[in-house]
Amino acid sequence: MQVILAIDSFKGCLTSSEIEGLFSKIWREKGVETVALPMSDGGEGMLEAFTAALQGQYVTACVQDPLGRKTMARYSITPDGTAVIETAQACGLALMSEQERNPVKATTYGVGELVVDAVRHGCRKFIIGLGGSGTSDAGRGMLHALAEQLTDSGKIEDLVHCAGLKGCQFMLASDVRNPLYGPEGAARVFGPQKGATPEMVELLDRQAREFAAFSSELLGKDNAFTPGAGAAGGLGYAFIQYLQATVQSGADLLLDWIGFDEIIRNAAVIITGEGHADRQSLMGKLPERVLQRAQKHAVPVWLVAGQVSDSEILERAGFQRVDSLTPEGMEIAEAVRPQTVERNIRNWVAQRTSQLDGLLAQVRIGKDGGADE
Repeated sequence: MQVILAIDSFKGCLTSSEIEGLFSKIWREKGVETVALPMSDGGEGMLEAFTAALQGQYVTACVQDPLGRKTMARYSITPDGTAVIETAQACGLALMSEQERNPVKATTYGVGELVVDAVRHGCRKFIIGLGGSGTSDAGRGMLHALAEQLTDSGKIEDLVHCAGLKGCQFMLASDVRNPLYGPEGAARVFGPQKGATPEMVELLDRQAREFAAFSSELLGKDNAFTPGAGAAGGLGYAFIQYLQATVQSGADLLLDWIGFDEIIRNAAVIITGEGHADRQSLMGKLPERVLQRAQKHAVPVWLVAGQVSDSEILERAGFQRVDSLTPEGMEIAEAVRPQTVERNIRNWVAQRTSQLDGLLAQVRIGKDGGADE
């Protein structure tokens, strides 16, 4: 009669492991044992969750951040030699202050440096998480880093025949399905949240379009509208177009690897969540993927988020409960403080303990074959 925790990170607040640790501790105080599964759909916290699931070992490399400054970034290598790279470690929005954010200047060069470091450690398989970027360079910076360090010419045109990348396989973990450019492209949809002005958005979209035209002529193929090409400011495009990467739901990748469907067979309830849940949570994000798998086994799912919008839509999708941890009217700055998050979780657990006890009792009766007549 397990209570499964499958909660994504609360972006900019706490990691998946930290959030689940708080839930586990507070439920334990109520006499309820939980099974905590660190989660990610490829965005923030991807490295930690995937490394734990795949039993990887961390490696640290000195790379450029989005503004060309040196920074220490981590990736991991699994026992079978697969490199797990969270691109936000090198090009993340969080690496810049709000005043520094400028996607016209920001580069993915450091991501290429991480790939090179992994190649030199003998890695030939890569899992690349594309969330949380502060860039919109269509991956040109990443490609230039690869070319400068792995080819004699230093030109991205020669990456196609690069011996250093021979045999390398890239899998992109992302829930973003946007194309590289256009009305739903990287610049127009994601640029403003990275600091782009309307003028910058137009420039970035035009540059992406021009780079796609150059790349299409060079390689004889056009992946600008392949779903996921617009992820991480078009970094997805560079991986797909130049490195033959495939795109998969980050959530599904992780759930498959940990054997999630088998773990939940005897669960009484699954608690999932993320920092802000709304109708977009149903577009391939972790809570939706958890829900779909749970429904196959008739396991109820509670959705708990820092904040919730569109609760009726989420309930109609099948979540048995949809709850916001943050009290109405609380300022965001206060709500994201770790101490406040713990207090809000405590309040929520106090409200839901009796309902959880009821679910556990129902499952217990079912496993015992029903009550005596």
